[in-house]
Amino acid sequence: MSEQLEFFPIQSPCRGICQSDERGFCRGCMRSRDERFQWQQLSDGQKQEVLRLCRQRLMRKLRANKSASPEEPQQPSLF
Repeated sequence: MSEQLEFFPIQSPCRGICQSDERGFCRGCMRSRDERFQWQQLSDGQKQEVLRLCRQRLMRKLRANKSASPEEPQQPSLF
C-alpha cells in the first residue's frame, strides 16, 4: 500500500500527562511505552496507525468506565 503524502507533519499526541496505567499505556495519550519512545523514528503511515490504536484504546477505556459506574445513585434523593 502506498502512503498518502502529508502536507503537515503529524504531531505527537502527547498531552503532558506522562503516567502509565495498569496496562502500561500512557494515561494522557494512550500510547504504549515503545510507541512513545519510537515516535520520532516512525513513518507518517506508522504514526497514523498509532493514532488509530490510541483512539481505539481510549474508546475501550471509556466504555469500560461507563459500564462500571452504576446508573442509579446508591441512596435515593430525599428531595
